[in-house]
Amino acid sequence: MTPDCKARRPVDGSHPDVNHLRTALQLAAAGVPVLPLRRGKVPFGNCRSCKDGACGGRPNMKTAGPCRCPAPCHAWAAATTDPHVITSGPWRRAWLRASAVAYHPGGAGLTVVDLDDAAAITWARENLPATRTVSTTRGEHWIYRGPMPSANAVRPGVDIKSTMAYARWRGPGTGTITALPATVSALAVKEPSPVRLAPQAFTVPAPVGGGQCPHRTPAYLERGITMAEQRITAATNGVHNAVYRTFLAVLAAHGRCGCLTDAHVTRLFTAAQAKGETLRHCTDAWANARSALGV
Repeated sequence: MTPDCKARRPVDGSHPDVNHLRTALQLAAAGVPVLPLRRGKVPFGNCRSCKDGACGGRPNMKTAGPCRCPAPCHAWAAATTDPHVITSGPWRRAWLRASAVAYHPGGAGLTVVDLDDAAAITWARENLPATRTVSTTRGEHWIYRGPMPSANAVRPGVDIKSTMAYARWRGPGTGTITALPATVSALAVKEPSPVRLAPQAFTVPAPVGGGQCPHRTPAYLERGITMAEQRITAATNGVHNAVYRTFLAVLAAHGRCGCLTDAHVTRLFTAAQAKGETLRHCTDAWANARSALGV
């Protein structure tokens, strides 16, 4: 789901907590996990029961703990689409003190490219595919369909908010949400190092059809990408090698004819990351597969 609901700040003078709660429920109904922000536009801190990880959760919020606290503890990990939770006593008390509504982009299957200033916006317009944009106090949020690891300061004035992060809700924005491109995924890669793999003998099939690209039929390419996703998902051990060999197979079939798009690559990366692979490993494995095939 994507945040397509038309939740906006009422102009009827209604109480702020009613406004925030209404917005939160509209977003949750659209499949967007939400949480309240307190003064300073930051999440509410852990309650006494959850303080310092006493509940079994992780206070640094790098991973979601097993905590089932009824209050909006644990920052992004507290985000929910459950209307019963959102309107419960502990959450309602939080809405009374809330200054804004936030959402967990990764939980909604989204990535937000946070552009903090005019220079960052100019860079995005010159280098990234157009997508839905939302105006912010200092810049813009560019929203793409597809999750990825969050990262701060990937370049001057640019942060990425997706998994394990929250973004402030500032309205539905304008434009159509497009698929997360590889150019955005690559922004989070830090100091990539080559993956050392044993040399693999691989035969690239000869072109057929008198040199004409045989993969222009959408169903053929879609079937190939779907099978590659399934192969990665089905891997139970040796995931690193399974990902590399799957990338190799996809590139062998489609890497020389221009059929692959950023959306296809993103689907493969997403399947690999769902199995626990890092974006860095995905990027390295893809680069090594291309190098092995000379594409």
